[in-house]
Amino acid sequence: MIKTELSDLYRGYIACLNKQDWSRLEQFVHDDVHYNGGRIGLRGYREMLERDFQEIPDLRFNIQLLMSDPPYIASRFGFDCAPKGTFLDLPVNGKRIRFAENVFYEFRDEKIVRVWSVIDKAAIEAQI
Repeated sequence: MIKTELSDLYRGYIACLNKQDWSRLEQFVHDDVHYNGGRIGLRGYREMLERDFQEIPDLRFNIQLLMSDPPYIASRFGFDCAPKGTFLDLPVNGKRIRFAENVFYEFRDEKIVRVWSVIDKAAIEAQI
């Protein structure tokens, strides 16, 4: 897969997340997906995302930076949202916060098979 094809595929995945079109998630995520070193599978991955949207009703993935080096994608998201309760063990309780997340993805057979994510928790702590 070439860089532009992988980037286009990834942008389709992000659109799927932002629409919360969970029926299409299997088009983008491998059945055997791993997240931060642990195997959670497609079902666990979907449950994690659904929970994120329940806890953060105005969640939207905004790509700030995207790098493609097949079979890998590196992405930096910028978030501007108001989690309902605690978020990352922090008492946000509906306050609007801004933070970034850096995520690396590995693709196999045109699907995400590994995800490594780091959220800028210090930025959130400074706002609450």
